[in-house]
Amino acid sequence: MKKIGVLIVDDHKVVRQGIISFLEVQDQMEVKGEAGDGEEAIKAVQELKPDVVLMDLVMPGMDGIEAIRRIKRSMPNTRIIVLTSFAENDKVFPAIEAGVDGYLLKDTSPTDLIKAIESAYAGSPTLHPDIAQKLMLRVSSRSSLDTTETLTPRETEILELIAKGLTNDGIAKRLVISVTTVKTHVHNILRKLGMTNRIQAALYATDKRLPQSGG
Repeated sequence: MKKIGVLIVDDHKVVRQGIISFLEVQDQMEVKGEAGDGEEAIKAVQELKPDVVLMDLVMPGMDGIEAIRRIKRSMPNTRIIVLTSFAENDKVFPAIEAGVDGYLLKDTSPTDLIKAIESAYAGSPTLHPDIAQKLMLRVSSRSSLDTTETLTPRETEILELIAKGLTNDGIAKRLVISVTTVKTHVHNILRKLGMTNRIQAALYATDKRLPQSGG
């Protein structure tokens, strides 16, 4: 079985070593390397090609948010989970808008960290409960679905699959349509909902408890 390759990015070596020591004993995971700031993280992702990056946010030099933006632009298939002590809005929302695949606080239990890495690798985002609550409040206040444009049946179907954690490729295979068509639908869904990324859309779908399609 292929192991999940993980890169740890944190400016505190003690923190990195603690995470590395824990991950190294997980049969399903492999520590690809470590980095101490955003610049090192970008280089490490390019060289080591990890499946999942655990990214701190507040670091000297280039911070985590800028590193996330650059990694996602050049290597969009790299999964990135924020692992930080900061839950302030000025950190949470820019990170999510940059395209992270999860946002955890450093009080997350080791068991939940493992589950989050596995979920991110599978294409399903994980949020710390405090972060999920913040985001849900923001999504609820910004969503205009009930007052303006409504989703088409196909868009609703795709939103359900996003909420289940399927990637664009996975949705295309499930619905037997092209990835390009899926991307167009996703763009329209986010525009209609007044959202910027899939995490927000997935939370919205869960909150609204959309009717599940057959199949």
